[in-house]
Amino acid sequence: MLDSILKNIRTRQARVGVMGLGYVGLPLLVELAKAGFDSVGFDVDQNKVDALGRGESYLEDVTAADIREVVDAGRLTATTD
Repeated sequence: MLDSILKNIRTRQARVGVMGLGYVGLPLLVELAKAGFDSVGFDVDQNKVDALGRGESYLEDVTAADIREVVDAGRLTATTD
């Protein structure tokens, strides 16, 4: 099983999730998506989830262009569920 997990990570087949999309979580989520992982962000704030779905940033350290790139590529999604 460990070999399978490691293979999925190496081949970018693993799906990753980040809990909390604040100053730590959002940059981490975007970098994982830019590295080629299908990434899901979880947050209780519907406004953050909606902004990400529109390709918008709510943090200075993360550009809207970076978010749009990975959202448009289908590698970043966000949810309150």
